[in-house]
Amino acid sequence: METAFRHITIVGLGLIGGSWALALKRRGFGGTVVGCDRPEVLRQALGGGAIDFGEPDAARAVAEADLVILAAHVGAILDLLPLLKNRAPERALITDVGSTKRVICETARQIFDRTPLFLGGHPLAGKERVGLAHAEAALFENAGYVLTPLSPDDLGDRRVREFSRLIESLGGRPFVTDAAAHDRAVAFLSHLPQLASTALASVVAERAAEDFVPLELAASGFRDATRLAESPYGLWRDICLTNTENIQTALESLIQKLEAMKLHLSDRELEREFEQARRLRDQLRGKS
Repeated sequence: METAFRHITIVGLGLIGGSWALALKRRGFGGTVVGCDRPEVLRQALGGGAIDFGEPDAARAVAEADLVILAAHVGAILDLLPLLKNRAPERALITDVGSTKRVICETARQIFDRTPLFLGGHPLAGKERVGLAHAEAALFENAGYVLTPLSPDDLGDRRVREFSRLIESLGGRPFVTDAAAHDRAVAFLSHLPQLASTALASVVAERAAEDFVPLELAASGFRDATRLAESPYGLWRDICLTNTENIQTALESLIQKLEAMKLHLSDRELEREFEQARRLRDQLRGKS
């Protein structure tokens, strides 16, 4: 693996941070990978060969870093940003993996100039289960990786170009957009599916408790549709708090669609919805 980054610090060794560490090792990264997390997580990461060194204190963990990856929940990322301003070297690139970008980028814009430089990031490669135990070296392969620079001029910075190449070397596909556009899109493409899956599982749980809805009749369709319901609330609380308006818009759109489908259960108008949905699935299949 060829990269100008020689000292990479990953703050948070859960699913995404752990996968970053494993991917670097798998691709033959010859520099130093430092992990920052709770002591028990660091012991696990060191034992599995995911990192070279562990440091539970974030300020000390970033002190020598060329690249800092903030792989924590959105709320934790927001708390870390002011701490890192005077702790990370001026040469460093600081990036994050938060599922919402507008609030993170607005906060970073108030804190950072270009020394160090901040670059928003979001790998489109999550799972319903979190934690280091579920991390995978191949998680980013063939997956989109959103980059949201604080300024268009940042795209010409050597550190940003090098990070984009690093993503590609791990099999990812960098995609540049602005933070507000990102948040509008993921409200429909990520946050709405999560809440719909959670709502479906929740309503069936209530029916199963109140009526005779035996879960033994649940087949693959129900299991597939509720897979995301395994995601923990702690992860999604900050996402909902930092993208509320966009998520409300997405939910209203879904509610209106469901109401329309309810009205047309007994006529051919429902067929249009099925056809439109099928065409979208065909499009997605072509992009995979």
